[in-house]
Amino acid sequence: MALRLSTKARYGLRALISLARHYGEGPIMAKIIAKEEGISENYLEQIMELLRRSGVVRSVRGAQGGFILVKPPQDIKVKEIIDILEGPITLVDCLSSPGICEKSKNCPARILWEELKENITKFLESKTLADLIGLLRNSNQF
Repeated sequence: MALRLSTKARYGLRALISLARHYGEGPIMAKIIAKEEGISENYLEQIMELLRRSGVVRSVRGAQGGFILVKPPQDIKVKEIIDILEGPITLVDCLSSPGICEKSKNCPARILWEELKENITKFLESKTLADLIGLLRNSNQF
């Protein structure tokens, strides 16, 4: 079993980290984010539109326009971003639809998957964009 995030989720998180690094500097153009992160500008625009509609970023029109975080980086949890771009965490179908499997009520494996889902959720809830920028600074890759 492969637990994988989509390209949309990975690129969206990277784009938001880029905006978080520039937080307080005003709007950042999509082409700058795309260049910094090695993401197609067209694909990035689609992702940013989804994030804009979800209220994580706002767009500013004009020559000095671009995207800006709606909240400070320390107030944006990674879980929120993943939920927007990926949807709810569902490792196996029986977690979201217990009736799909007749063994759901008495299945030790389902208990394991539920605990794993809870741990992943707690971990993603505990991390913010500011935390991720801190990781970059601490690893000297910033």
